[in-house]
Amino acid sequence: MNRASRSGAGQPAPSAIPPGTRDVLPDEMRELRAIASRMRATFEDAGYGEVHTPALEYEEVLRRGEEHAAGARYRTFDEQGEVLALRSDMTIPIARVVGTRYADSEPPLRFCYFAHAWRAVERGVGEPREFLQGGLELIGEEGPEGDAEVVALTIAALDAAGLRRHRVGVGDASLYRTLLRDLDVPQDRHMPLLECLSRRDLVGLDRLVEDLPDRELLVGLPEMRGGAEVLEHAEGLRALHRILERRGVEDRVIFDLGLVRELGYYTGAVFEVYDPAVGFALGGGGRYDELLGRYGRPLPACGVALDLQRVHLAQAAEEALR
Repeated sequence: MNRASRSGAGQPAPSAIPPGTRDVLPDEMRELRAIASRMRATFEDAGYGEVHTPALEYEEVLRRGEEHAAGARYRTFDEQGEVLALRSDMTIPIARVVGTRYADSEPPLRFCYFAHAWRAVERGVGEPREFLQGGLELIGEEGPEGDAEVVALTIAALDAAGLRRHRVGVGDASLYRTLLRDLDVPQDRHMPLLECLSRRDLVGLDRLVEDLPDRELLVGLPEMRGGAEVLEHAEGLRALHRILERRGVEDRVIFDLGLVRELGYYTGAVFEVYDPAVGFALGGGGRYDELLGRYGRPLPACGVALDLQRVHLAQAAEEALR
Protein backbone atom coordinates (compact mmCIF):
# COMPACT_ATOMS: atom_id res chain seq x y z
CA MET A 1 0.00 0.00 0.00
CA ASN A 2 1.15 3.49 -0.78
CA ARG A 3 1.93 5.63 2.21
CA ALA A 4 1.53 9.40 2.25
CA SER A 5 4.99 10.84 2.66
CA ARG A 6 5.13 14.11 4.58
CA SER A 7 6.99 17.27 3.81
CA GLY A 8 7.49 20.48 5.72
CA ALA A 9 5.58 20.97 8.98
CA GLY A 10 3.35 17.92 8.73
CA GLN A 11 2.16 18.70 5.19
CA PRO A 12 1.67 15.92 2.59
CA ALA A 13 4.19 15.87 -0.23
CA PRO A 14 2.79 16.95 -3.64
CA SER A 15 2.86 13.30 -4.82
CA ALA A 16 1.24 11.82 -1.69
CA ILE A 17 -2.03 9.88 -1.49
CA PRO A 18 -3.71 8.70 1.72
CA PRO A 19 -2.51 5.40 3.21
CA GLY A 20 -4.68 2.49 2.17
CA THR A 21 -5.50 3.99 -1.24
CA ARG A 22 -3.87 3.50 -4.63
CA ASP A 23 -3.80 4.80 -8.18
CA VAL A 24 -5.03 2.44 -10.93
CA LEU A 25 -3.32 2.91 -14.29
CA PRO A 26 -4.78 2.17 -17.74
CA ASP A 27 -3.62 -1.44 -18.25
CA GLU A 28 -4.92 -2.55 -14.86
CA MET A 29 -8.09 -0.50 -15.30
CA ARG A 30 -8.87 -2.28 -18.59
CA GLU A 31 -8.39 -5.65 -16.90
CA LEU A 32 -10.58 -4.70 -13.95
CA ARG A 33 -13.32 -3.51 -16.30
CA ALA A 34 -13.12 -6.78 -18.22
CA ILE A 35 -13.51 -8.77 -14.98
CA ALA A 36 -16.47 -6.62 -13.93
CA SER A 37 -18.08 -6.95 -17.35
CA ARG A 38 -17.94 -10.76 -17.29
CA MET A 39 -19.27 -10.91 -13.74
CA ARG A 40 -22.03 -8.41 -14.54
CA ALA A 41 -23.17 -10.52 -17.50
CA THR A 42 -23.33 -13.61 -15.27
CA PHE A 43 -25.39 -11.79 -12.64
CA GLU A 44 -27.75 -10.23 -15.20
CA ASP A 45 -28.27 -13.58 -16.98
CA ALA A 46 -29.45 -14.93 -13.60
CA GLY A 47 -32.00 -12.10 -13.25
CA TYR A 48 -30.02 -9.69 -11.05
CA GLY A 49 -30.51 -6.04 -12.00
CA GLU A 50 -27.66 -3.61 -11.39
CA VAL A 51 -28.22 -0.75 -8.94
CA HIS A 52 -26.16 2.26 -7.87
CA THR A 53 -26.52 4.20 -4.63
CA PRO A 54 -24.86 7.42 -3.35
CA ALA A 55 -21.35 7.10 -1.96
CA LEU A 56 -22.46 9.49 0.81
CA GLU A 57 -25.35 8.54 3.08
CA TYR A 58 -26.76 10.08 6.23
CA GLU A 59 -24.77 8.52 9.05
CA GLU A 60 -27.91 7.90 11.09
CA VAL A 61 -29.37 5.86 8.22
CA LEU A 62 -26.24 3.70 8.03
CA ARG A 63 -26.09 3.35 11.81
CA ARG A 64 -29.55 1.81 11.85
CA GLY A 65 -28.20 -1.15 9.94
CA GLU A 66 -24.89 -1.44 11.78
CA GLU A 67 -26.15 -2.12 15.28
CA HIS A 68 -23.26 -4.44 16.11
CA ALA A 69 -20.95 -3.89 13.14
CA ALA A 70 -17.30 -3.04 13.62
CA GLY A 71 -15.28 -0.54 11.62
CA ALA A 72 -15.24 3.24 11.71
CA ARG A 73 -16.70 5.32 8.88
CA TYR A 74 -15.39 8.43 7.20
CA ARG A 75 -17.64 11.35 8.13
CA THR A 76 -18.32 14.87 6.93
CA PHE A 77 -21.12 17.44 7.21
CA ASP A 78 -23.56 18.89 4.71
CA GLU A 79 -24.60 22.53 4.47
CA GLN A 80 -27.28 22.09 7.13
CA GLY A 81 -24.90 20.44 9.60
CA GLU A 82 -26.22 16.88 9.04
CA VAL A 83 -23.59 14.16 9.49
CA LEU A 84 -22.80 12.30 6.27
CA ALA A 85 -20.68 9.17 5.93
CA LEU A 86 -19.08 7.22 3.11
CA ARG A 87 -20.68 3.79 2.74
CA SER A 88 -18.59 0.91 4.10
CA ASP A 89 -20.46 -1.69 2.02
CA MET A 90 -23.42 -1.86 -0.37
CA THR A 91 -25.69 -4.18 1.61
CA ILE A 92 -27.07 -1.50 3.93
CA PRO A 93 -27.75 1.04 1.15
CA ILE A 94 -29.57 -1.66 -0.84
CA ALA A 95 -31.63 -2.51 2.26
CA ARG A 96 -32.60 1.16 2.39
CA VAL A 97 -33.51 1.11 -1.31
CA VAL A 98 -35.74 -1.93 -0.83
CA GLY A 99 -37.55 -0.28 2.08
CA THR A 100 -38.18 2.96 0.19
CA ARG A 101 -38.31 2.19 -3.55
CA TYR A 102 -39.56 -1.42 -3.51
CA ALA A 103 -41.98 -1.30 -0.58
CA ASP A 104 -44.80 -2.90 -2.61
CA SER A 105 -42.80 -5.11 -4.99
CA GLU A 106 -43.37 -8.84 -4.91
CA PRO A 107 -40.29 -10.76 -3.68
CA PRO A 108 -37.90 -12.23 -4.40
CA LEU A 109 -35.88 -9.21 -5.54
CA ARG A 110 -32.47 -9.65 -7.14
CA PHE A 111 -29.85 -6.89 -7.31
CA CYS A 112 -26.18 -6.69 -8.28
CA TYR A 113 -23.69 -3.82 -8.04
CA PHE A 114 -20.18 -2.67 -8.90
CA ALA A 115 -19.13 0.21 -6.68
CA HIS A 116 -16.53 1.61 -4.29
CA ALA A 117 -16.76 1.34 -0.51
CA TRP A 118 -14.58 2.84 2.23
CA ARG A 119 -13.60 1.71 5.73
CA ALA A 120 -11.32 3.49 8.19
CA VAL A 121 -8.34 1.47 9.40
CA GLU A 122 -5.60 2.12 11.90
CA ARG A 123 -2.56 3.84 10.40
CA GLY A 124 0.24 1.42 9.71
CA VAL A 125 -1.73 -1.84 9.56
CA GLY A 126 -1.42 -2.12 5.77
CA GLU A 127 -5.13 -2.65 5.12
CA PRO A 128 -6.92 -0.91 2.24
CA ARG A 129 -9.32 1.94 3.02
CA GLU A 130 -10.98 1.96 -0.40
CA PHE A 131 -12.46 -1.10 -2.11
CA LEU A 132 -13.88 -1.74 -5.56
CA GLN A 133 -16.60 -4.29 -4.93
CA GLY A 134 -18.81 -6.41 -7.14
CA GLY A 135 -21.63 -8.28 -5.51
CA LEU A 136 -25.22 -9.40 -5.38
CA GLU A 137 -28.15 -9.34 -2.97
CA LEU A 138 -31.03 -11.84 -3.03
CA ILE A 139 -34.00 -10.34 -1.15
CA GLY A 140 -37.02 -12.35 -0.06
CA GLU A 141 -35.74 -15.91 -0.58
CA GLU A 142 -35.54 -17.91 2.63
CA GLY A 143 -33.08 -20.42 3.98
CA PRO A 144 -30.89 -22.93 2.16
CA GLU A 145 -32.44 -22.41 -1.30
CA GLY A 146 -31.45 -18.74 -1.27
CA ASP A 147 -28.04 -19.47 0.22
CA ALA A 148 -27.35 -22.06 -2.48
CA GLU A 149 -28.34 -19.62 -5.25
CA VAL A 150 -25.88 -17.02 -3.95
CA VAL A 151 -23.04 -19.54 -3.53
CA ALA A 152 -23.57 -21.11 -6.97
CA LEU A 153 -23.81 -17.71 -8.69
CA THR A 154 -20.64 -16.51 -6.95
CA ILE A 155 -18.77 -19.55 -8.25
CA ALA A 156 -20.18 -19.02 -11.76
CA ALA A 157 -19.26 -15.31 -11.81
CA LEU A 158 -15.66 -16.06 -10.85
CA ASP A 159 -15.53 -18.82 -13.48
CA ALA A 160 -16.60 -16.19 -16.02
CA ALA A 161 -13.93 -13.80 -14.70
CA GLY A 162 -11.25 -16.36 -15.54
CA LEU A 163 -10.58 -18.05 -12.18
CA ARG A 164 -10.42 -21.83 -11.96
CA ARG A 165 -9.20 -22.69 -8.47
CA HIS A 166 -11.55 -20.66 -6.30
CA ARG A 167 -13.62 -22.16 -3.50
CA VAL A 168 -16.34 -20.82 -1.22
CA GLY A 169 -15.96 -21.39 2.52
CA VAL A 170 -19.37 -21.76 4.19
CA GLY A 171 -20.13 -21.47 7.90
CA ASP A 172 -23.07 -20.53 10.10
CA ALA A 173 -23.04 -17.24 12.03
CA SER A 174 -25.55 -18.59 14.54
CA LEU A 175 -23.80 -21.90 15.21
CA TYR A 176 -21.21 -20.79 17.80
CA ARG A 177 -23.62 -18.32 19.42
CA THR A 178 -26.11 -21.16 19.89
CA LEU A 179 -23.39 -23.39 21.32
CA LEU A 180 -22.42 -20.73 23.87
CA ARG A 181 -26.05 -20.40 24.99
CA ASP A 182 -26.59 -24.17 25.15
CA LEU A 183 -23.46 -24.59 27.29
CA ASP A 184 -24.54 -21.74 29.61
CA VAL A 185 -21.38 -19.75 28.95
CA PRO A 186 -21.83 -16.40 30.76
CA GLN A 187 -23.18 -13.71 28.44
CA ASP A 188 -20.34 -11.27 29.16
CA ARG A 189 -17.88 -13.78 27.71
CA HIS A 190 -19.66 -14.28 24.37
CA MET A 191 -18.34 -11.24 22.50
CA PRO A 192 -14.62 -11.80 23.27
CA LEU A 193 -14.96 -15.38 22.05
CA LEU A 194 -16.76 -14.34 18.87
CA GLU A 195 -14.15 -11.65 18.21
CA CYS A 196 -11.41 -14.30 18.44
CA LEU A 197 -13.29 -16.43 15.92
CA SER A 198 -13.74 -13.51 13.51
CA ARG A 199 -9.94 -13.00 13.61
CA ARG A 200 -9.35 -16.77 13.24
CA ASP A 201 -7.40 -16.58 16.50
CA LEU A 202 -7.88 -20.14 17.75
CA VAL A 203 -4.93 -19.82 20.15
CA GLY A 204 -6.62 -16.84 21.80
CA LEU A 205 -9.92 -18.72 21.85
CA ASP A 206 -8.31 -21.66 23.62
CA ARG A 207 -6.89 -19.32 26.24
CA LEU A 208 -10.30 -17.69 26.86
CA VAL A 209 -12.12 -20.99 27.42
CA GLU A 210 -9.46 -22.86 29.40
CA ASP A 211 -11.45 -22.50 32.63
CA LEU A 212 -14.77 -23.66 31.15
CA PRO A 213 -16.03 -27.25 31.61
CA ASP A 214 -16.78 -27.74 27.88
CA ARG A 215 -13.42 -26.43 26.67
CA GLU A 216 -12.83 -29.34 24.26
CA LEU A 217 -16.08 -28.71 22.36
CA LEU A 218 -15.67 -24.92 22.39
CA VAL A 219 -12.22 -25.23 20.80
CA GLY A 220 -12.90 -28.30 18.67
CA LEU A 221 -16.00 -27.12 16.80
CA PRO A 222 -14.31 -24.12 15.12
CA GLU A 223 -11.50 -26.38 13.89
CA MET A 224 -13.88 -28.56 11.86
CA ARG A 225 -13.49 -27.97 8.08
CA GLY A 226 -14.28 -30.14 5.10
CA GLY A 227 -17.27 -31.65 3.32
CA ALA A 228 -20.54 -33.17 4.49
CA GLU A 229 -18.65 -35.25 7.08
CA VAL A 230 -18.19 -32.21 9.36
CA LEU A 231 -21.89 -31.22 9.46
CA GLU A 232 -23.10 -33.41 12.34
CA HIS A 233 -23.60 -30.30 14.51
CA ALA A 234 -25.02 -28.06 11.74
CA GLU A 235 -28.50 -29.03 10.53
CA GLY A 236 -28.98 -25.90 8.40
CA LEU A 237 -25.71 -26.49 6.59
CA ARG A 238 -26.68 -30.12 5.87
CA ALA A 239 -29.74 -28.87 4.00
CA LEU A 240 -27.55 -26.40 2.09
CA HIS A 241 -25.13 -29.18 1.16
CA ARG A 242 -27.96 -31.25 -0.35
CA ILE A 243 -29.06 -28.33 -2.55
CA LEU A 244 -25.47 -27.60 -3.63
CA GLU A 245 -25.19 -31.26 -4.64
CA ARG A 246 -28.27 -30.85 -6.85
CA ARG A 247 -26.66 -27.75 -8.42
CA GLY A 248 -23.43 -29.66 -9.05
CA VAL A 249 -21.13 -27.30 -7.13
CA GLU A 250 -20.67 -29.11 -3.81
CA ASP A 251 -17.05 -29.90 -4.68
CA ARG A 252 -16.33 -26.14 -4.88
CA VAL A 253 -17.48 -25.57 -1.27
CA ILE A 254 -15.57 -26.02 2.00
CA PHE A 255 -17.70 -26.14 5.14
CA ASP A 256 -15.96 -24.29 7.97
CA LEU A 257 -17.70 -24.44 11.35
CA GLY A 258 -15.38 -21.77 12.77
CA LEU A 259 -16.22 -19.18 10.11
CA VAL A 260 -17.72 -16.02 11.65
CA ARG A 261 -17.99 -12.85 9.59
CA GLU A 262 -17.11 -9.57 11.30
CA LEU A 263 -20.28 -7.61 10.44
CA GLY A 264 -22.95 -7.92 13.10
CA TYR A 265 -26.04 -8.31 10.90
CA TYR A 266 -25.44 -11.91 9.75
CA THR A 267 -28.00 -14.39 11.09
CA GLY A 268 -27.33 -17.71 9.30
CA ALA A 269 -25.03 -19.05 6.62
CA VAL A 270 -21.86 -16.99 6.07
CA PHE A 271 -19.40 -17.18 3.18
CA GLU A 272 -15.77 -16.42 2.40
CA VAL A 273 -14.29 -16.79 -1.07
CA TYR A 274 -10.76 -18.17 -1.45
CA ASP A 275 -8.26 -18.98 -4.16
CA PRO A 276 -5.22 -21.09 -3.24
CA ALA A 277 -3.10 -19.04 -5.65
CA VAL A 278 -3.20 -16.12 -3.20
CA GLY A 279 -3.08 -15.87 0.59
CA PHE A 280 -6.15 -13.71 1.23
CA ALA A 281 -9.93 -13.91 0.93
CA LEU A 282 -11.45 -12.52 -2.26
CA GLY A 283 -14.67 -11.52 -0.53
CA GLY A 284 -17.51 -12.80 1.58
CA GLY A 285 -21.09 -12.43 2.67
CA GLY A 286 -23.96 -14.35 4.17
CA ARG A 287 -27.57 -14.40 5.31
CA TYR A 288 -29.00 -11.33 7.07
CA ASP A 289 -32.68 -11.95 7.78
CA GLU A 290 -33.14 -9.12 10.30
CA LEU A 291 -31.54 -6.18 8.46
CA LEU A 292 -34.33 -5.32 6.00
CA GLY A 293 -36.83 -4.85 8.84
CA ARG A 294 -34.77 -1.93 10.16
CA TYR A 295 -35.59 -0.10 6.91
CA GLY A 296 -39.30 -0.79 6.88
CA ARG A 297 -39.64 -4.03 4.94
CA PRO A 298 -38.89 -7.20 6.94
CA LEU A 299 -37.69 -9.78 4.42
CA PRO A 300 -35.11 -12.57 4.53
CA ALA A 301 -32.00 -11.81 2.50
CA CYS A 302 -28.60 -13.15 1.50
CA GLY A 303 -25.69 -11.65 -0.42
CA VAL A 304 -22.00 -11.63 -1.21
CA ALA A 305 -19.41 -8.95 -2.03
CA LEU A 306 -16.17 -9.57 -3.93
CA ASP A 307 -13.10 -7.30 -3.93
CA LEU A 308 -12.44 -6.91 -7.66
CA GLN A 309 -8.82 -5.89 -7.18
CA ARG A 310 -8.21 -9.07 -5.19
CA VAL A 311 -10.01 -11.10 -7.86
CA HIS A 312 -7.65 -9.51 -10.40
CA LEU A 313 -4.61 -10.47 -8.32
CA ALA A 314 -5.89 -14.04 -8.00
CA GLN A 315 -6.47 -14.23 -11.75
CA ALA A 316 -2.88 -13.09 -12.43
CA ALA A 317 -1.49 -15.52 -9.83
CA GLU A 318 -3.40 -18.42 -11.38
CA GLU A 319 -2.10 -17.54 -14.84
CA ALA A 320 1.46 -17.50 -13.49
CA LEU A 321 0.98 -21.06 -12.21
CA ARG A 322 -0.33 -22.48 -15.49
